[in-house]
Amino acid sequence: MRALTADSGRVAAAVAVLGPAARVDTPLGARTTYRVGGTAAVLVEAQTVGDLVLVATAVRRSRLPVLVVGRGSNLLVADAGFPGIAVVLGPRFEEVRIEGTTVVAGGATPLPVLARRTAAAGLTGLEWAVGVPGTVGGGVRMNAGGHGSDVAANLVGIHRLDLATGEHEEVAAAALALGYRRSALDATHVVVDATFALGIGDAGVAGEEVAAIVRWRRDHQPGGQNAGSVFTNPPGAAAGRLVEEAGCRGLRIGTAAVSAKHANFIQADDGGSADDVLRLIRAVREAVIRTHGVILHPEVRLAGFGDDELFDPPERHDREATVPLPEVEG
Repeated sequence: MRALTADSGRVAAAVAVLGPAARVDTPLGARTTYRVGGTAAVLVEAQTVGDLVLVATAVRRSRLPVLVVGRGSNLLVADAGFPGIAVVLGPRFEEVRIEGTTVVAGGATPLPVLARRTAAAGLTGLEWAVGVPGTVGGGVRMNAGGHGSDVAANLVGIHRLDLATGEHEEVAAAALALGYRRSALDATHVVVDATFALGIGDAGVAGEEVAAIVRWRRDHQPGGQNAGSVFTNPPGAAAGRLVEEAGCRGLRIGTAAVSAKHANFIQADDGGSADDVLRLIRAVREAVIRTHGVILHPEVRLAGFGDDELFDPPERHDREATVPLPEVEG
């Protein structure tokens, strides 16, 4: 698969709009949990909705691709880099407001933080999120979940902004077509904030559940440089089990290896290659097809590798812009 390259004229057009907020040829792979991969042609940290509107203007004038980066917990950036505008939401998008059983969380809020905050407030429904190392925005986009629940179970609606037009609006959860690790959010949509309706519980009990999930994750999933579960679970099966039965536990290609602790995780070496990670994902996927006749669909998002219809599930084409989150139990 041919890596994409940035157009210098388009980069200049984007910088002319963004001014000093634009950082050119800035490390992007280092912002992911794989900690491998190249730079972004342009990187912007948005502090306000107004900044996002300015980014939308830059996108329209430059016609560069755009990528919204959360915590980088399910993103693989090509060694050649991402030839567009990478957008990071700043600290002002991490605000959490709790009013009774209603919780409004900014799109950049880490899901583990939201889980702990709501549990400490004696609210139930988001305890599972402590095990997902992503953001609220990414969680909504991929309907993240684990331990028997997901975002859709408690989501009321979102405030979203379209980086193609600069327009923003409130959208009810029912209009998002939330399903297993998917939503109807388009490639240019940014989740500014999300509103959840939670249940009333006991802070002590909720805190114990959060702690139990953390222990489970520590006992069953590897740490280090990975992006959580690589593949979604096919109907009636666990992706990790299929990978293991295909003989891929511990399989290595260059600087990337399938985890010996959980076969649905791929570990990248310190200073390793994103291209090696992708080659290993392909090899594992092909091994499972040969062994089981099952096509596994990756959760991992690609940036800078170009289009690949075989790699991406057809239903995701042209719809993804933020970082999807890993399945906790897969």
